[in-house]
Amino acid sequence: MKKKTAPHPRKGNEPLYWLMKSEPECYSIDDLKRDKQAEWDGVRNYQARNFMRDDMKKGDLVLYYHSNTKPTGIVGVAKVCKEAYPDHTAWDKTSDHPDPKSTPENPIWFMVAVCFEKKFKEIITLDELKADSAFGDMLVTQRGMRLSVQPVHKKHFDKILKMSESQKSI
Repeated sequence: MKKKTAPHPRKGNEPLYWLMKSEPECYSIDDLKRDKQAEWDGVRNYQARNFMRDDMKKGDLVLYYHSNTKPTGIVGVAKVCKEAYPDHTAWDKTSDHPDPKSTPENPIWFMVAVCFEKKFKEIITLDELKADSAFGDMLVTQRGMRLSVQPVHKKHFDKILKMSESQKSI
């Protein structure tokens, strides 16, 4: 039986909301916009893997977050367009993140596919989120929170969308 890991339960067919981090040098929001769809491979953290494997569903919305850059922050929205399946890069010795313990017969790591939805006019920085008390309980604003895949409450997702819509044109 699969363990349920999402902190906010799904109601009927209502989507859940997520934040997924990617280094823009590896795969940016512009890359996703160009490709339209991408496999979210290479996740090698068990909790993040469990979120993708056990909780993400087709249609869930994702805040696309650029990490390990200056500044870090949310740059757009994607949508889960394929539910979890084995991450074949784990058993590919030439990949950037192989795991010899994972095999096609016994996969350890999973991935989802995400589709491009929209790019924000401007980045919503982590500093902006931390400065707004409304995001005080958002996981990404918590000290030491390094998960590359994490759940987001609807109230945070909606507020971030409103912030992006009020951005001036560039």
